[in-house]
Amino acid sequence: MPFLHDDVLDNGLQVLTDDVTTIHYCSAEPDDFADAGALSLGNKSGPTVGAPEPRALISAPPDGRKVVVSAVGDGVATATGTISHWALTDTGTSRLLAAGPVGQPFSVNDTDVITSGPFDIGIPAPV
Repeated sequence: MPFLHDDVLDNGLQVLTDDVTTIHYCSAEPDDFADAGALSLGNKSGPTVGAPEPRALISAPPDGRKVVVSAVGDGVATATGTISHWALTDTGTSRLLAAGPVGQPFSVNDTDVITSGPFDIGIPAPV
């Protein structure tokens, strides 16, 4: 199940734009900040998270809001294993802000360069 910290829900998606300091590439979905570090097979400091914008569903009008996490071309693997999840953290306050599955799990070896495409994180409109 994807995770969003209470601050993300309380402050909308802006907290991701303002506070994310690191993206971790993990071997499983983390439950908290410490877990993100323990499960991390690599990371990238300073990923770009865009400003909140309308979220559009296929064949439907916009539904809620989203932010886009930009592609990464220079992440660094710090261990060997299979990456199945991403985790966005705020290192300064030791918070796991969001986590979810990668599109397609992939294997890395220690010191490999990690690349990943852009992805959206959204909050649906109230029903």
